[in-house]
Amino acid sequence: MSHQSDLIASDIHAYLAQHERKELLRFLTCGNVDDGKSTLIGRLLHDSKMIYEDQIAAIRKDSAKFGTTGDDFDPALLMDGLQAEREQGITIDVAYRYFSTTRRKFIIADTPGHEQYTRNMATGASTCDLAIILIDARHGVQTQTRRHSYIVSLLGIRHVIVAINKMDLVDFSEEVFNGIRADYLAFAEKLAIKDIRFLPLSALKGDNVVNPSPSMPWFTGQPLMALLDSIEIADDQNFVNPRFPVQYVNRPNLDFRGYSGTVAAGIFRKGDPIMALPSRKTSRIASIVTYDGELEEAFPPQAVTITLEDEIDVSRGDMLVRPDDQPLLESRFLAHIVWMTEAALVPGRQYLIKQNTRAVTGSVPHIRYRIDVNTQAHHPTTQLHLNEIGLCEVALSAPIAFDPYTVCKGTGSFIIIDRLTNVTVGAGMIMGLSDAAEHEGPVTAVERANRFGQKPATLWLQGPRRTELALELERRLFNLGHAALVLNDPAVAPHAELIAEQAGGAGLITLITLITLDASATPVHGLNVPETLQTAERILDWLRDQDILLT
Repeated sequence: MSHQSDLIASDIHAYLAQHERKELLRFLTCGNVDDGKSTLIGRLLHDSKMIYEDQIAAIRKDSAKFGTTGDDFDPALLMDGLQAEREQGITIDVAYRYFSTTRRKFIIADTPGHEQYTRNMATGASTCDLAIILIDARHGVQTQTRRHSYIVSLLGIRHVIVAINKMDLVDFSEEVFNGIRADYLAFAEKLAIKDIRFLPLSALKGDNVVNPSPSMPWFTGQPLMALLDSIEIADDQNFVNPRFPVQYVNRPNLDFRGYSGTVAAGIFRKGDPIMALPSRKTSRIASIVTYDGELEEAFPPQAVTITLEDEIDVSRGDMLVRPDDQPLLESRFLAHIVWMTEAALVPGRQYLIKQNTRAVTGSVPHIRYRIDVNTQAHHPTTQLHLNEIGLCEVALSAPIAFDPYTVCKGTGSFIIIDRLTNVTVGAGMIMGLSDAAEHEGPVTAVERANRFGQKPATLWLQGPRRTELALELERRLFNLGHAALVLNDPAVAPHAELIAEQAGGAGLITLITLITLDASATPVHGLNVPETLQTAERILDWLRDQDILLT
């Protein structure tokens, strides 16, 4: 079936050893609906002889039933695996396929083009080195083309191949190709994509997919397969800033203690000084251990076990770095968040934030704006809904070690998990410190939380007894050693949220009775206390359930 078949038959061990040494390239296909993403990948696999004969027979049978090419072979069905996808002729889920050449191994993510599946595309793109953005030669640059290009840029993919497909339907016109190329470059000036290449092709006919097209002699570049095999991605890794998130403590017996994980960035060498974060304890690397023996150095994306010369306290979720090259260690930062679930992201709600191997509780105190991924315009908002992307301030219950996403993807990304259902509801890319972290005074948010036994919060009380209830609750909180502030003076109503935000910066719980919210409404900042909680004691229990009261 493929170029390795003879080697597999004669010496499977030699084949596996050869395969292990190959460089891995992950790439995705994206673009407008029906631009031919699945067809392109199906054609790529078919013409590269990467498909088994029984698969081809099954696809020929399905082509007659579901295909869009009449009785001819429909390569798209190699990728559209869901019944709904084959019936509708669209891609819904992210489909992964694997193949290899003599030089490289490839993992393909075929992502959906529809706007309602933005989260699926973000999932597929998050680990990719390269993106193929398809454009229908008949229609040119479309809204979804811009949206996918923006997401590719946001997720830090550095290499983009703009594949102008269906050239057979425009008579393989060089003029059409050049016009679309100019339109895309004009739009892409605003994007942070370093390497953009253009390729005219016909996925259905096979022109410029694996072999050069005889119908387009005016194009002198490489076909798609040759491009994928030759684009250099080694320099995309961060080999400068050593980062090693500890996955687990490896202690098989009393004589060995090592710290296992995957190198996220930089190079670690035997004898190097290291620092463990967040404890800031220091030591030196005694050895770097793998299943195949010890190494003198380790680099991304190797999975290794590091042993230290000294017995310092290191556990899962900690990060090993060099003392002279430390990441940020903060509990507040700015991040782009892609929201992935039906229930909206609400400021103030508590989630589990998981970054690498470290998980802490946290919230989004404020959404600065929502990004229109079609126009890149910024719109003020109080919530993020399914498939929306926004710039958000994130506040954690404990500091984590991180780098901006543009510096290191491994330490600059995180996921957001619903604490009740354990469902991943969002994904984030850290941009840098929030204003609150940059201007934090000599007393930190963590110190205030430890002193007061609480997290800062803004609570909107409901019902006719709200003022009486707020005052009673303030007294109960004070008696328990907590710190609260009641806002019930109508004169401060226009500034209530600003006052509450400043009080939150001081670690206080703010109780607001000035505005009666509908039970189904969500406040701009903070939490809407359910009106069914009509006693201070029940509200205290509710605050403990929300992890606002820590003691």
